[in-house]
Amino acid sequence: MENSPLIALRNGAFRQLWLASVLSGICVAAHDCAAVWAMYKLNSSPLLLALMSAVASLPFFLFIMPAGALADIVDRRKLLWVMNLWLAIAAAALAALGWLRLLNPYLVLLCVFLLGVGFAFTAPTWPAILPEVVSKEEMPSATMLSGLQLNIAAVVGPTLGGLLLPLIGARWIFCLNSACFLIVALAVLQWKPAVLPVKLPMESFLESLLTAIRYVRHSPGVQVVLVRNAIFAFFISLIPALIPVIGLKEIDLNALGCGLMFSAIGVGSVIAAILLLGWMQARFSPNILTISANLVLGLVFVLMAVVRNQMLFILVAGLAGIGWTLSASELWVAGQRAMPNWARARMNATFFVATQGAMVLGGIFWGTMTTIYGPNRTLIGGAIFLFVSLIAAIPLSINFTKTLDLSVVPVTGFSHKLFTIPKADDGPVVIHYDIEVDHTRTREFLEGMKHARMVYLRNGAFIWRLHEDLGRANTYRIEIMVPSWSQYLLQVERLTKAEKIILDRARNFHVGTNSLTEQMFLCVDKELHSKQKPEGKSEVASGNPRRS
Repeated sequence: MENSPLIALRNGAFRQLWLASVLSGICVAAHDCAAVWAMYKLNSSPLLLALMSAVASLPFFLFIMPAGALADIVDRRKLLWVMNLWLAIAAAALAALGWLRLLNPYLVLLCVFLLGVGFAFTAPTWPAILPEVVSKEEMPSATMLSGLQLNIAAVVGPTLGGLLLPLIGARWIFCLNSACFLIVALAVLQWKPAVLPVKLPMESFLESLLTAIRYVRHSPGVQVVLVRNAIFAFFISLIPALIPVIGLKEIDLNALGCGLMFSAIGVGSVIAAILLLGWMQARFSPNILTISANLVLGLVFVLMAVVRNQMLFILVAGLAGIGWTLSASELWVAGQRAMPNWARARMNATFFVATQGAMVLGGIFWGTMTTIYGPNRTLIGGAIFLFVSLIAAIPLSINFTKTLDLSVVPVTGFSHKLFTIPKADDGPVVIHYDIEVDHTRTREFLEGMKHARMVYLRNGAFIWRLHEDLGRANTYRIEIMVPSWSQYLLQVERLTKAEKIILDRARNFHVGTNSLTEQMFLCVDKELHSKQKPEGKSEVASGNPRRS
């Protein structure tokens, strides 16, 4: 029982949150089906139907980065509670507009956007609270159950929506979704998280946001996975953009058929996740797996253009779910491998920005192409471009992520004694050390320094310089500047095993008789611009740290 995949359900707090989330997820999926149906009844324009998915993704592109930064510096419990109230109000507004006969296509898009805002702020928060709810032993089970929750919602929700639409109508489904959000808000309110001790000063909102941007800028591996995710998202947006157009306009599905069509995608996802993904991961590299899944998706695009039998089209939707899940899951895993634990919430937000931004652009692009050229030509064109885009998978391979070790290891190898310990917000702090290099290895040393530079810059430094000593042959000074003392401490804690290997290689270039010694300085330039101090009061007496 200790190794049971359901062990996390013995945790009362997790069980309550999970059950509420499953119920809400089903209602959200039913709501999405009802919203598409309502748009179709109001205006069956292919562009408006395609914009439904684009408008739902747009808030993730706009707000997920601030949401990820916010989730790291505020009470996550209160944030989840507030955002579920927001979601409840947005869903209720859609229902109220329907009852008042005021609903039109643009108000539907507005309400979908407002719901997307709520989801954008909760998306990085739910994974972040999981370690606060369950123990380490329960974490694998909780992760599996969280994924199962999405699959249950994807399978049950659209079918439920299709069954309820002819019985109670879209307005009551919107009301039901609003009530489910209130249930989740109540479950969150009842959860009492343990208060964890904080070892280091918490970053400000701006620091948290800039950290994610800086890490991506100086991490080539993360950039590769981001580009691959964005390309995939752009092409996969063709499915949510055009599947309602084909299903409702070309094949003439009824409300139940519409629900079954979306449920088929969920069923395909479950089949891929449970039966295929593990088997394929054991036999194929991540790059081959994603390429194979994208070939399946290209076939799906072609079948969507030619299949006009209702049952066969629903089976094609199931095949779309298989290809979608195989590729998306492997790209997601590659992304998780490429990011360190300390930046996981913010980096996940960054990945959401890339994928959802590509989904928005894709939804608009494919919807426009459908209006101009029709759905069939758009699908065939999308398949051709998807096949061509797979060439990028060769230079942008994600296989490297399997060998990364980003577990955190403390910095060792340098020793320094400080005369005064700075305050958390004192800074900037400058660190430098001198390294003597064998002249025959100068080119190799300079190449290694490029990698060392990126390690420091992505972990908190805003300046990294390499100076050649004009008074000593083959001697270089490495200078690093971080914004504050707290940022220096964070940088020390963030170093991973893979990064430590890079820094160890850099230190091994030293051939001098003396060991490497790190020296630290605190900027006191602001003191020079302040009003003059009383005579006799030295810098040491005023408490300003000096060179170690």
